[in-house]
Amino acid sequence: MFVELGISARHVHLSRGDIDILFGKEYQLTVFKDLKQLGQYAANEKVEVIGPKGSFETVRILGPERKKSQVELSASDCIKIGVPVVLRDSGDHIDTPGVKLVGPKGSIELTGGVMVASRHMHVSTETADKEDIKNGELLCAKIPGDREVIFGNVLARVDATFVDELHLDTDEANASFVKNNQKVDVYKCQK
Repeated sequence: MFVELGISARHVHLSRGDIDILFGKEYQLTVFKDLKQLGQYAANEKVEVIGPKGSFETVRILGPERKKSQVELSASDCIKIGVPVVLRDSGDHIDTPGVKLVGPKGSIELTGGVMVASRHMHVSTETADKEDIKNGELLCAKIPGDREVIFGNVLARVDATFVDELHLDTDEANASFVKNNQKVDVYKCQK
């Protein structure tokens, strides 16, 4: 099946409590643009992400609020700011490093939640039924072109609210010369 690709640049998800510290009590994030996944958006607000060896001054926040704050970086980003490269599924904070976040009203030290997010595909239940894809199944994605690449271990996330979309980080996208919104071939990997 051919699905659109979304390139996931470095970003931050924040909990309600951390928004209060970074932006002020009861501050509400504002929408810069809606993302393809329903209810998800890129916020106007940004924070500084500081690691042991460097920082990124303006990292966009993605909404809505999360139960726990999380920072998603590429492997290159982690190396640049001196944070261990830890690959995790989004939301899995076990044994992940931390960073300092600085906003206009305050700062926080995250003790975990910094990760290189596993490549994944959002799959609607309609597509999952049609293609016999199970939530948590690993798929493959073929990126055509001058630097053709086949990515394995693409985690299928199935939900009725999802729009079919493959997510790669900037390192993966740059390695394959792929562009945002490009159609790519996703299929069941051969065993």
